[in-house]
Formats: sequence, structure tokens, C-alpha cells
Amino acid sequence: MISITFQEEQKIFHLATETMSYIFKIEEGNIVAHHYFGRRIVHYHGSRNYPRVDRSFSPNFYDAKDRFFSKDIVLQEYSDFGTGDFRTPALVLEQENGSKMTDFRFASYQIIDGKNVVLGLPQIHSENSQTLELLFVDSTLPKIQLYLYFSIVEGKDVVIRSAKLVNQSSESVTIKKMDSCQLDLPESSFELISLPGTWARERQLVREEIHSGIHTIGSTRGASSHQQNPFAALVRPETTELSGEVFGFSFIYSGSFQFTFEKDPFDQLRINMGFNSLNFNWILGSKQEFQTPESVLAYSDQGLNGLSQIYHQLYRENLMRGAYQKCERPILVNNWEATYFDFDEAKIKTLIEESSALGIELFVLDDGWFGKRNSDKTSLGDWEINLEKLPNGLNGMNETAKECQMKFGLWFEPEMISEESELYKEHPDWVLRVPNRPMSRSRDQFVLDFSRADVRIYIYQKMAEILSTHSISYVKWDFNRHLSEVYSDALPAKQQGEVHHRYLLGLYEFLEKLTTSFPTVLFESCSGGGGRFDPGMLYYMPQTWTSDNTDAVARLKIQYSTSLVYPVITMGSHVSAIPNHQTGRETSLEMRGAVAMSGVFGYELDVNSLTKEEKKEIKEQVTFYKEHRQLIQFGLFYRLLSPFEGNQTAWCFVSKDQKECLVFYFNVLEEASAPLTLLKLAGLQDNELYHSDELGTFSGSELMHAGFYTSTKKIGDFRSECYYFKTE
Repeated sequence: MISITFQEEQKIFHLATETMSYIFKIEEGNIVAHHYFGRRIVHYHGSRNYPRVDRSFSPNFYDAKDRFFSKDIVLQEYSDFGTGDFRTPALVLEQENGSKMTDFRFASYQIIDGKNVVLGLPQIHSENSQTLELLFVDSTLPKIQLYLYFSIVEGKDVVIRSAKLVNQSSESVTIKKMDSCQLDLPESSFELISLPGTWARERQLVREEIHSGIHTIGSTRGASSHQQNPFAALVRPETTELSGEVFGFSFIYSGSFQFTFEKDPFDQLRINMGFNSLNFNWILGSKQEFQTPESVLAYSDQGLNGLSQIYHQLYRENLMRGAYQKCERPILVNNWEATYFDFDEAKIKTLIEESSALGIELFVLDDGWFGKRNSDKTSLGDWEINLEKLPNGLNGMNETAKECQMKFGLWFEPEMISEESELYKEHPDWVLRVPNRPMSRSRDQFVLDFSRADVRIYIYQKMAEILSTHSISYVKWDFNRHLSEVYSDALPAKQQGEVHHRYLLGLYEFLEKLTTSFPTVLFESCSGGGGRFDPGMLYYMPQTWTSDNTDAVARLKIQYSTSLVYPVITMGSHVSAIPNHQTGRETSLEMRGAVAMSGVFGYELDVNSLTKEEKKEIKEQVTFYKEHRQLIQFGLFYRLLSPFEGNQTAWCFVSKDQKECLVFYFNVLEEASAPLTLLKLAGLQDNELYHSDELGTFSGSELMHAGFYTSTKKIGDFRSECYYFKTE
């Protein structure tokens, strides 16, 4: 059971789930001081009341009777700027007199049944939840109200936080920085896990010691980006995949963001999460309010796998929505690497027919079907069917797919425009650009200003026309460059710092309308692969193309790290041809299939060029995935061997009733006279007997603690093995 309680005498708030507690207290001067976040405490009596210590050069309150209490050292739930706390602030407001100093103090609270609504932003949804709302006021700015929200959800060890600012005054204030949450911890004996990367090498797990000073991860690109992901974790040095404490931080936002980890001189640790403050400001006018995106703080004492399963369950059940939230995802084939722009109706029809014969369920027509799009230098924005390539339009493709009992999907890149396009000729002012300056090119395309309603209306009409007049079951939404020259012709000079966030608000409004209007379409997000793999996009689109890099070896690290926070059912993963188009590597079809099956399975190759043996193997892969799809897409996922720690990788899928277990093992490079490998499973029932046709029958405790030797029958590079266990 979840509960939020307030101990009136000690002024302590206690947020509790079945196994987790989050506790803070109203201290003197109505400062809200953090006490505890971790494993559940049954009855808390204030054992972490902050000691009164005189710290030199840490200011005290004006009316303080001694020097023993300072905002500069106390652990706070949310901090402001300029009145004695010299650490990284959560909030910076500029008033009309030019001052950025504020002094917000606790004023009141209310406990609400249910989850608070965050207007215009993706968010956690839950009927079985409670929310604590805290109101803060600054006595010098009494009509500026700061609200902090803390929500807990039944069955999930998370605290969902956000902040809101309401301006009841007659003057404007400018928000220079406003974080969704701040967490001050009394110690810093953690290691930091983050997921940096780049295009085709997204989310490469880094685990590092936390040193004194400030460490920041984030994006300034207008997107969550390939370069960083809005996720981090704090772990104890001894924490492993299956044991130890982990604190997770995930930001439900798709734009520029910033996480700050500050270790102070007293080994305390402050964590801030929110917008990237570079080129950000927001003018909050009279009678207006501003809401931050949500941050999800999670806790596990069951290691990294325990943390992952908290996020997986939360994001599957309380973030993703729509018809596909709980439905199995189809096996698809995408024509991109088979044809690139070089296709016509006849070629696509043969690909559809051959794919159907292999048992594939969905054909996706990628880039090149519209305007004069024969290269990536033209026609973005001109969402009209190219009748030279497709004389019978999309209906011709649809009919072929229907005859083959397949569904049909389509690629779009709605946020972009080509300079060589009819739309650009008519509306050059619709792009993000700074007056009197040249525009940066990236992939020979510019970014449409989605902060503008007229832009969104036009693009929506074009997309809706295509989707409403054709039987489209799937849409791949791409985003192939980041935002530069971030300036909008539709906003005055003093509001240009709002463009980044207004762009995202416009995008979210667009996606809400589109996905609501076409509820039976499966939408997949893409940004040059995994450049916008974040919880914000998953709120609207329940799966994301994990990376443009389809090389099986590279995908081991990418998918392993992605699974730290994102469910397997969100990860698009395809088998491509060899030599691989991104790395030139040649791997076995068996390994490529096993890696791709560890996500939302599909193919990205020319099925017409396959040999008979390859077609036979693909048919077997498709049949196998269909048999185990429910287990893979909705089972509990456990990482067993890390590709970041050696030559081998392993993971497994366990059914919720713990009666089935599917294991994938990968050995990248062969080694002569190599040591034997013992593989130990996870998530099974100790006393149950599990049978494998390949290995025999063993108890769950035997498989988890003693383990079994991987096969020694095959040698060679790029090997994979698969084991299926089921209770007898």
C-alpha cells in the first residue's frame, strides 16, 4: 500500500510505497529539508534531523539567534538563488528590477488522491496514486507562488516530481532556470552511471567515481540526443546487476536537458534535473503559470536489474498509452537498406510479396515516396505522393499488402523542410532562423518552427490527409537533425529564449492530436536512430528505432545500455544485410537474428537477394519469435553478462509467472584454448524444475546459483546461443 503522511508535531512528511520511503521535514524558517530516500522505514522519528553546525562563510538568516543553521549546508528539497545557498540552485527568477534573488519558504500543503495533471506535457498516468502538493511563497514577492509536486504510484518504487510557478502579481518575472526536481543526499559515496554516445553508437554505459565539484550531463541540441540520454543512476561501488543499492533519475522530456551532480566540501551530494539553462528563459506574465516536465526518481536495493524492472513496469503501464500499449508488436520489414531512394512500384511489390512468404507481418515504405524525393537534398515538407515512382499511389502498395495478408506502414519526417521544396518557396519564414544570418545545413535540411501554430496546422493537414485516405497501420516518425539558429519569426526579441521549449510544447500538442485522431496506427519514433529515445516520446509513440547501426556486435552494447531504463518492447531491432552498412562487419544470420529478437523484431534488407538457405533460416526466426513474442515483449528482462566488461554478453526473459525463461548468449570473438563459461540465470523460482530440450532438467536455484556451461560444440567469431526453459 502507498501512503503520504504528515507528522504534525515533528513536521515530517513521509511518502511510502510497499518497499520504499521518501522523507523530508519542515525546518526552522520554513525550509524544507530532505531527510531520507531509500528502503522503507516503518516508523520514522527524525533520526536524521540535521545537526546545527557553525560553518564558516555559510550565511545565516537575518533574524537568527545563532550561527548554527544555514541554507548553504542544509539538505533541501528545492533551492533558490542569492540568499545564502551557494550551491547549484533549482530556481532562478529575474524580477523587473533586475534582481535574481528569491527566498521561497514553505507555506502550506495538501495531500491529493490521484495523480496531478501536467498540462501540455507527457506524464505518468495512474488511478492508484497519491500526490503531495507543497506551496512556497517569497515574502518579498507574495503573489508569486511556487508549487512542488511529489507523486507515488501503487506497486512502483518511484517518486514523480515536478514544479509549477504561478504569477498572481501585476508584473512579469523571467524564469532563467527552473528544475523539475532537486535531491540533496547526506553522502556522496556513489558511482555515477550515465549513457553518453553519438550517432550509431548511442547509449554507451559509463560508470565513474563522483569527485568534488560539479559534474553535468545534458543536451543543448533541442532534442534529448544521441550524445546523452535523460537518465542517470547513482550506485554503491559494490552494486552489481543483481544486488546493491541504486537510485535512478529519468526525465520525461524530449528536448534540451541538464542533470547536475554537485559534491560539496562536506561530501554532501546535490542532484538537479531540468531544462538546460543555456539559451533558456521564460517570461511569466501576470496571471500566467509555468509547469516543468516530470522527473521520475526510482530506488532499488536489488541492483541494476531491480532498478530496470521498476522503470520497465512503470513506463509500460503508466507512461505508454493507446491501442498498442498492451498489444504484441508486429514483425516488420523496412525497405530502406534494401533500396534507399532507388525504388519504384514494381520493386516494392516484389519486396512485399517475398516478405509475406517469409511470414513477416508488416511492410514499411521508408523515405522517398513523396515530392521529388530521389535524394536527401529535396522535397521534405512536400507531402504529396510521387506518382512517377508510384503510378497507382500508396493504394497500389496497400492492395498488394492486403493480398499478401500484410499490414502497410509509411515513413514521415514532419518537423523538417528542404530548401529545395515547394513549401520552402512559399514559406521561408517557417524555418528556425536568425534574421540576417546564414542557416546551418545538416543533412541538407532545415527545421520547421513547430512553436508556430500555423506550421503545425499545415503539416497536420498533410499527414492527416495521407493517413485518412489510405490504410496505414504504422508510421515511422523521423527527426534527422538537431536545432540550430533557434529563433522564431513569430516571437518578439525578449521571448527568443522560449523557442526551445515552445518547440517541444508544439510538438507534443501535435503528437497528442495525431495519435488521438489515428488511434489504430502504431507510431515509432526515430531520430537518425536513437537520437530521441526518451520517455517523452514514448508517451505518444510506444516504440523507438534504437539505432541506425544494425550491426549485431554494436547492438549488444546499445541494447544492453538502453535496457537500463527502457522496456524491451520499446526497442526497434532489425536484422540487416552483411557486410553491415554501418561497420562493414560480417556476422552470422543466427547472431543477427538473436540480437534483433531481443527487441521489437524486424528486418532491414533486400529479401529478394536472399539465398534459399537464408530464406529458410529467416522463416525459422520469424516462427520462433512469434512463439516467444509475448515472453520477450512483456516478460521480465534480466541482464546477465555485460558487453562492457568482456567478450561475452547474455540476457534472459522470464515470464511473470516464472514458468518460462528464454536465454540469449553471445560470444563476439573466438579465443584459442579459451576458459569455459558458466552462465547463471536470474528471476526463477528456487524450487521449480525447469526443462530445456538442449540441456535437460534443473531446479531454478541450480540454474541461478550453480549455473551451466555454455556450448563448446561450435567455434568461430560472432556466435550466439539460445536456451528455452519451461517448468515441468
